[in-house]
Amino acid sequence: MKSKLNKSDYIVLIIYYSVSSILNIIDYNNSDNALIEYIVDIPTTIITSFIVILIFMYFLIPKYLIQKKYVAFILLALVVLTFFGTIADTLGFWSGGNSLDKLPKWDRVILNGIYTSSNDIGLLLGILFTKKFYEGRNEIINIEKQQKENELKLLRSQLDPHFLFNNLNTLDSLIDSNTEKAKEYINRLSLIYRYLIKTKDAEVMELSEEIKLAENYIFLIKTRFENDYDFKIEIRTDLSDKFIPTGAIQALLENVVKHNKPQNNKAIEATILIEENTLKVINTKSTLVSKNESFGTGLKNLKARYKLLSDKEVTIINTEKAHIISIPIINLIEEN
Repeated sequence: MKSKLNKSDYIVLIIYYSVSSILNIIDYNNSDNALIEYIVDIPTTIITSFIVILIFMYFLIPKYLIQKKYVAFILLALVVLTFFGTIADTLGFWSGGNSLDKLPKWDRVILNGIYTSSNDIGLLLGILFTKKFYEGRNEIINIEKQQKENELKLLRSQLDPHFLFNNLNTLDSLIDSNTEKAKEYINRLSLIYRYLIKTKDAEVMELSEEIKLAENYIFLIKTRFENDYDFKIEIRTDLSDKFIPTGAIQALLENVVKHNKPQNNKAIEATILIEENTLKVINTKSTLVSKNESFGTGLKNLKARYKLLSDKEVTIINTEKAHIISIPIINLIEEN
């Protein structure tokens, strides 16, 4: 907890002292107190209690209480309360027309001093402590939120440099063999990069937009690997108001390519199945592992992003013949 007073703390003090002074004036007036008591008692109470507040907030609390030096804190706090409480009591005793020779015995003076100071600052310290607690809590929440945003941006920025290299190689071969397809390839590649630039700071995107990205990415895969992979998209629900982490489908598709290489001229079949609350990528398996490089956040990265975005998790079912990855569809209204 930050114990030092800020601007808003001083505003609270001003309001508190203003209200308490008005109440004291009303009380003194009802009791027919002398003018000297108004002039001495009220300013004395404000000054002594303010000094005690400053000592607590700038010295005793940070140096002893926060450092868990409890015995020293209690002893020093009693000394401070006694000293300033005694000053306030003595001046109040004198302003009431009493002779200082008639002050109570020293032990009673000490007890009265502690009581007076505690009474003067108790409520005010309680208000300041409560205020500081919630300020500190909000600060922690803001820091955690900023850290979460930074982590998400870091995860989103992890674009595999091999992606551009591999696609340029594919494009180079197409230019000589199939000019029309090369143009289409360039168009699809530019759409992907345009999307990545547009969504670089977005944590989640509309599912419909992510499907468009997936369609362009599938075109690149099909062009590059020809008949090695067979992709299809099945939509069994309304796509409106549905979101997933930005680039999630692309990460799942690249996972299929990265970990499965066709055998015996049999294509790897992969289906993107979109249901009410989940999106699944189901693909047939091979015993050979592709050496092709992939781009994007990757499956591990996607899991990390889900932990930051939602309490829902990515699930993986691995059977002998198929590999199924399910990711939750995020409803922003429910998440908030």
